[in-house]
Parts: sequence; C-alpha cells; structure tokens
Amino acid sequence: MTRLNLILCLLLSTLAFSQSEQLAEDYFNRGEFNKALLSYQSLYQKKNDSKYFDKIIESLQQLERYQESDSLLKDRLVKINYPSVLVELGYNYQLQDSTSLSESYYQQAIDKIDENPNYSYGVARRFEDYSLLDQAIIVYKKGMALNPDYDFSRQMARIYGEQGNIELLFSSYMDYIDTKPNFLNNVKRAFSDFVSENGESENNQLLRKLLLKKLQAQPDEYWYDLLSWLYVQQKDFDKAFIQEKALYRRNQESLSRIMDLALTTNHAGEKETATDIFNFILENSQDIETLLTAHQYLLDMQVEAAQASDFESIDSKYQSLFEKYGTFEPTLSLQISYGNFLAFYDNQPKEASEFLKKTLKLPLSNYQEATVKLKLADILVLQERFNEALIYYSQIQANLKNSTIAQEARFKVAKTSYYKGDFEWAESQLKILKSSTSQLIANDALDLKLLISDNKDEDSLQIALKLYAKSDLLSFQNKNDDAIALLSKILTEHKGETIEDQALFKQAKLYEKKGQWEKAASNYEYIIANYRDEILADDAYFYLAELYENELGLPEKAKPLYENILFNHQDSIYFIEARKRFRMLRGDAIN
Repeated sequence: MTRLNLILCLLLSTLAFSQSEQLAEDYFNRGEFNKALLSYQSLYQKKNDSKYFDKIIESLQQLERYQESDSLLKDRLVKINYPSVLVELGYNYQLQDSTSLSESYYQQAIDKIDENPNYSYGVARRFEDYSLLDQAIIVYKKGMALNPDYDFSRQMARIYGEQGNIELLFSSYMDYIDTKPNFLNNVKRAFSDFVSENGESENNQLLRKLLLKKLQAQPDEYWYDLLSWLYVQQKDFDKAFIQEKALYRRNQESLSRIMDLALTTNHAGEKETATDIFNFILENSQDIETLLTAHQYLLDMQVEAAQASDFESIDSKYQSLFEKYGTFEPTLSLQISYGNFLAFYDNQPKEASEFLKKTLKLPLSNYQEATVKLKLADILVLQERFNEALIYYSQIQANLKNSTIAQEARFKVAKTSYYKGDFEWAESQLKILKSSTSQLIANDALDLKLLISDNKDEDSLQIALKLYAKSDLLSFQNKNDDAIALLSKILTEHKGETIEDQALFKQAKLYEKKGQWEKAASNYEYIIANYRDEILADDAYFYLAELYENELGLPEKAKPLYENILFNHQDSIYFIEARKRFRMLRGDAIN
C-alpha cells in the first residue's frame, strides 16, 4: 500500500468514526436510547474512551436497566479503583430511590479523600455533574484542609451561586483573589451577575460590607479596586472616585485608572463629578498627553452647557492652551475640538475652516489628516456647501480604504446626499454600509436606509421625506427650535402618512435635548397608542419608561413599559436593559 493510500485510508477511517459518534449523539438527543446504547457500545469496543463508557451508563439509566449499569460500574471500580465511580454507583441507586445505598456510596467516595487528597477535584466534579452540590462542597473543603496547596475557592463560589447563597459566593471569590490577585477581572465578571445599579439592594450592600471589612483587615490594592468597581456599577461615581484616589495615593505611578473613571463618568452624564475627576488629573499629572485630554474634555463639557454669553470666555481658554502647548501635532485633538466649537456653537464656520486648514499643513499621518478633513467636511455640511463636503469625505474613503474612519466618511456621504434630497444615491451607499465592521455605523446606516425606503414612495415629489431630511439637517446645525417647528409642520400637513411616527420620534428626542420632558413623553405616548405594531414601538416604550423613571419621578409608570418590552418585543435591542430596569423597579434580588 502506498503512503498516499495509507493516509487516505486513515482519513476515511477517522471520518467514519466521527460520523458514528455524531450518529450516537443524535440518537441520544432524540431520546432513542436503545439505538444510542448500541452505537456507544460499538464505539467503546473500538476505542476505550471514558466518555463512551459514561454514555453507555446514561443510556442504560434512561432505559431503567439499572442492574446492567450497576454491574458495569462495579466492574469498572475493580479495574480502576477511582472513587468518582463510587459517586456514579450511588447516583445509580438514587435513580432507583434506594436512598440508604446511594448515601452509603456517596460517603465512601468522600472518605476516600482522606486516603488521597488528589482525588478531591475529580470526585467533587462528579458530584456536581449530578447536581449533588452539598457533597461537592464537602469534598472541596476536605481537599483544601488536607492539602493547603489546593485552592477550590472558585469552584465553591460557583456552587454557592447555584445554591443562591450569595454571601458565600462573594466570600469564596474574595478568598480566591487573596491567593490569585490577577484573577480580579474574572471575579468582576462573575459578580456582575449578582449586583445591580441599585446600591440599596441586598446583594450590593452585602458585597460592600464584605469589601469594607477586607479593607479594614488588609488594605490591599485589589480591595480598593473592587469597591471602586462596585460603586461604578451603582453609578455612585463620586464614591468610586474616593476609592481611586486612595489607590493612586498608595501607588502614584499612573493616572490611567482615574482617567478611565473620568471618561466613564462623563459618558454617564454625571458632569459635575466628571469635572472634579478631570480637575484632579490636571492637579496631579505631569504627562502632556494626559493633561491635554483632561483639558479637552473639560472644555467640551463647558461648551455643551454654555450660553452664548460664555463663548468668549471659552474661546480664551482654548487660546491659553494653544499658547502653552502650541498648535502642533500633540494638540491635534484639541485643535479639532476648537474648530467644532467655533463652527457649531460660536457661529463662526468660516473662521473654523480657516483654523483647521492650517492644522492640515502640519506633518500628520494619513489617519490624523482624515480626522481633520472629517471635521472640515462636517463644517461644510453645516454651511450647506454639500458638494465641497463630499470631496473631503471621498478623499478619506480613497486614502484609508476599509478603515472605520473611511466607513464613517461613506456614511456621511450618504447622510449628505440625504440632506440634499438625493435619496437614491444615499440609499445605494447605505446598502454597502449594512455590513460595516463598525456595529454603530452599520446600525445607523440601517436606520437611515429604512427611513428612506419606507417613505420615498409615499408621494412622487417626496415632499414629507424632504421636509424630514431638512429637519434632520437643522438638528445637525444645532437649530433645534427650527427643527422642532418643521417636524410640527410634517405632523400637521402629512398626518397619517408613513413618516408620522418617525417625525414624532425625532421631535421627542429634540424635546429631550431641550429638557422639555412632558412634550417628549406626549410624543412617545402617541406613538405607543397609534403605532404599537410599527418599528419604533419598542423605542417609544423604552424612552418613555426612561423619562418616567429618571426625569419625571414616576417609576411606577415606567415599570409596565419595561414589562411590555419583555413580553412583546423580545428581539428589541433594549430587551436586556429593560429586563434589568424592570427587575430593579420590582425590587427583585439580582442573582
């Protein structure tokens, strides 16, 4: 037989064996246990693998042929004398309701740990396989007592979680961190299933109490870290800041953790606390990049909250920073931020463009150049100089093909064409972006495509869609009052058309931006009442619930709205968050 033929025979043999294994599994999963038993017996004869033996036992037990499974297990115990087989024998008797015999075998398995602690993990895992969790805990504890090198805290924590014993779950994981601090992030992931945003929940209070106790006994860095993490989950960012400051003062090597907290706090909308954290960074950092980042975020927050009378002071702050740090490559992000302020807030788009064109003359990488051009193009859209904007967007696409920023530029090409009323071209670009590697861009592209496709054929002149696109442009230009007025015109003159729910939703979001909560709520309520089967229904339920819960002080009215998403919109992107909010409002323990 040639070598090639030998290889071919081996491959065919492996394939046939794999197919036999899959067939046996299919029989078992379909409940055809006689066929599964024969298949696994055949596989076990060809390959002495314990997984096939286990399946033979399971098949016999499903067929209630307990004597046969008992005989096989006892033979196996004689051959390998491994105590996990005692657990299997005990479980075989448990299935026959022979409690005394099953308990006897379980105890024999546990006693074997005294003879050899190395059996601990295998025996405990076998108990877990049969959901005999109390016995598994006994074995893990015994193993650790007999051999101090063993640490089964993590396995025990998982079992305590299954049993609903949250205090012991927290304690066991914390014991594990004591010996393996590098496991901290894994513990955070495990804890996230048991804590919530509600700082008054039983689980949150329990974990906080345990952590404070640990800090008093041994103030190691990882306890500060974990307590800070808990406060972030609760959105108690000021308390998290206290823990992060304590950590920093113990080890002043880096402010990166405090910077991360500042960004998280800012993203959550807690501007006052975010400002305090960024100011702390300014007071304590010597790193130019860190200082510039903190300055930029502080200025961005001030710009968002500013009145026109504040603009001169803000402009002066930018100028002071440029005098101190220069208008070179290291301050690129700050320069783009300043251009954005001039154009979109201080109503100086011409000056903004001139400033950023100077920035373009710096020795920049292709990506850095693209970020500047993206903002320049946005400013041209602001000025409704659409064709010039399209040139910049197209240059970004050509120079950085397939990158995220190129996909963003393509989306902006589509959006600009949409603003112009060129819906066919916009739609063609959006089709390409549906498969964008950036989920955010893909989602935005899909939303805009659906808006266009749902409404472009409503009338031959596309009047309502053009008015909606104009209101979208006004919103982009920060002319929110004008956008709201134009949407009101759509709602009056095109009442009952397919665009009505879109106009109501867009207007509601603008009302929210202006803090007009009652008006926003009224729009959401109208969508729910009249468009409950349309695509924006789950959006309306969710955002109305958020208004009731967070802005209008009516959490009891929020609860049934979240509940509606759970029962009627299981495929909604808000489903997971709605479930969490509903359970919290209902007062459920999170576990």
